[in-house]
Amino acid sequence: MKKSLKISNKHGLHARAVLQIVEIAQKAKHGVWLSKENERANASSALDLLTLYCPQGSMITVEIDHTHDNEIMNEIISRIENGFGE
Repeated sequence: MKKSLKISNKHGLHARAVLQIVEIAQKAKHGVWLSKENERANASSALDLLTLYCPQGSMITVEIDHTHDNEIMNEIISRIENGFGE
């Protein structure tokens, strides 16, 4: 299962935002991924996510390996859509 969305936060996917995603993704029982264009990053790895370089306006895809982690994916999507509370 996956969903594409736009990074609306004016600072893009920066360190604090990445740490929020990692904290959520680490609760998953299976793989959680973020991708931008042809690059794919493990959402449980801050370093992987930072290498995606996602400034404001970037289109990304959130993807999970198993439907058991739907709630995790929805929480990550919610954080992204709400600009990480900033």
